[in-house]
Amino acid sequence: MELSLNQWYKVLAPRPVVLISTVNLKGVSNAAPFSFVMPCSTEPPLVIFASDPDHHTVKNILETKDFVVNIPDREILKELWICAKDFPAGVSEIKKAGLTEEKSTKVKSPGIKECLAHFECKLFKKYLAGDHLLIVGKILQAYVRDEYFPGGKYLITRANPLMHIGGNEFGLLGKVIKAK
Repeated sequence: MELSLNQWYKVLAPRPVVLISTVNLKGVSNAAPFSFVMPCSTEPPLVIFASDPDHHTVKNILETKDFVVNIPDREILKELWICAKDFPAGVSEIKKAGLTEEKSTKVKSPGIKECLAHFECKLFKKYLAGDHLLIVGKILQAYVRDEYFPGGKYLITRANPLMHIGGNEFGLLGKVIKAK
């Protein structure tokens, strides 16, 4: 079957979903889910995500030059979906969803306490790519819950981060297999 070119990315699934948290210049928090996201460098540590350039998250990042990448698990799927709603600028999706803001150590933007990991980021670069803006963040501080990273090994099946399939559909990791 030939795919129409406005549907191709749906087959590149599932993708990890993150909650990007920011603050505006008045200090009001914002959070939104993104699944066009990936690591793009280890030295320096960089993460990249793609967004509609008019998104409140992007506007906040361009004003304050920082953000936090939060890794959600299945326990907060309902709250993540609330954060996906189109609230007016200046309304905190974190508060609307009943999530807990956690003070960051290196950036103004808060982390989200209920998430299993957080990466505090400073804006590194931005690039216009088609109808999306690519935001590259330099990771200044990274956290993960102890129970998911004992002895320096990520226990992904225990953490079970959400994977975005499309629309309101998400997947969970079933098992890990190894190449031989």
